[in-house]
This record gives sequence, structure tokens and C-alpha cells, in this order.
Amino acid sequence: MAKTAHSETHFLASEVVRDVVIGMSDGLTVPFALAAGLTGATASGGIIVTAGLAEIAAGAVAMGLGGYLAARTDVEHYRAEYRRELRETEETPDEERREVRLILTEQGLDDHLADTVVEALSRDRHRWVDFMMRFELGLEKPDAARAPASALTIGASYIIGGLIPLSPYILTPDIHTALDASIVLTLIALALFGGVKGWLTGAQALRSSLQTVVIGSAAAAVAFLIARAVSG
Repeated sequence: MAKTAHSETHFLASEVVRDVVIGMSDGLTVPFALAAGLTGATASGGIIVTAGLAEIAAGAVAMGLGGYLAARTDVEHYRAEYRRELRETEETPDEERREVRLILTEQGLDDHLADTVVEALSRDRHRWVDFMMRFELGLEKPDAARAPASALTIGASYIIGGLIPLSPYILTPDIHTALDASIVLTLIALALFGGVKGWLTGAQALRSSLQTVVIGSAAAAVAFLIARAVSG
């Protein structure tokens, strides 16, 4: 009887999704709140569009830079901890071997097998340090090239998200009609965005969609009230 090949499907792009979530969620809420807040303070759709585009540009740059710095910080933190662990294996090897043995026995290995693994690991200093980084400190080696990619992903997601609530003001001369359309478009975009995010990450799409709508609406409402208070 022929055996069916076993295959596993795992989601491996969590960092990309995280960047898209950061950029898109803010892009959908902040420009909407600014445009909505200005709707009651000015009769000029041109002013709203200009202010909205300026905010989208500034927000995309700021969010992208924040993503870049966060990714670089992860890399620098990992490298600093790696150097520290490497130094400890040179200066206090017996203590480091004891820590490895403790980790292995806590995972269910018997004493004899744990000693065998410790001896094998300690022959290769870099594998030894890699083990400690992952299982003692819980740190995975970050991709050093992710910082610029993270910045671009967050910035582009912010721009896409920001253009959705602003587009009615670009296309519709009546700003109050544009506001109604912007509210509807933003809610639809939040629902779709939340559903797709849930599907990609393996969560329930409907639940993720509802959560995104509620959280995004709350954030937009707070930002709207602040924008209205400042503009009024």
C-alpha cells in the first residue's frame, strides 16, 4: 500500500503581517479622523485633501522610520546578547554547561542523555551559544536585512490605508457626502483587513474582522474627537 507523503503547512510570514497590520491600521484611522475632524471646521474639500495627503506622507515616513529603528534594535540586541553568551562560554564554561544540562532535563531528558548532549554541544562553541540564545534567552536570530523591508512595508501599508478614507474627499465635491462615504469605506476596509489578517494567521476570520472593526473604530473615534476639538 502506497504511503501518502506527509506535508505540513505553517505560516512563515508573521513579521510581514505584523508590519502590514501596524501600517494599515494606523493608515485607516488617523487620516480618517483628521479628515472627519476638519469636515466640521471648513467648507473646503481642497483643504481637507491637502491636509490629509500631507498627514499620509508624514505618517508613512514616521511609521516607516519607526519600523526600521525597531528592526535594527532587535538585531543590535541579539548581537549584544550573543557576544555576552560567547564570552561566558569562554570565561565560565562549567556554569554554562550546567545551564544547558538544566534546560535539557527540564525538557524531559534523563541525566545520562542530557550529559551526552551537553558534551556534544560544548565541542562547537557557536552551536553552544546558538542553543543558549534560543533556549535560555528565548531569542531567535533576526534577519539583518529586514529593517529596510520593514520600513517599506509599514510605510506603503500606511499610504494604502490612508488613501481609503481620504478618497471620497478627492472624488466628491460635497464634503458632508464625502464624510458619510469615508465612514462606510473605512468600516468596510477595517472588516476586510481584519478578516484577511485572521485568515493569514490561522485565527477565526469573522472574529478577527469584528475585533479589527471595534478597535479601529474606537481608535478613529478618539482621534476624530481630538481633531474636532483642535480644529474647532
